[in-house]
Amino acid sequence: MWLFLTRRLRTWLLLTVLVPLAGGVLRRVGETLERRNGPSGVSNALLKGADLSERVRRGLRGGRARVR
Repeated sequence: MWLFLTRRLRTWLLLTVLVPLAGGVLRRVGETLERRNGPSGVSNALLKGADLSERVRRGLRGGRARVR
């Protein structure tokens, strides 16, 4: 079934489903690590990854101005 979808539709599906899902998982794991052990390099990296996924998601929805 996946083979029959166009490349653009597959890309859209991956970005609209996987980016927010991955960001949520990264945020949850990072916050859990911070609660247990305090701030560390690993928890900070996980939270930065979650922030990046949020910025990507907002950018895909048209939250920023596009320059041509």
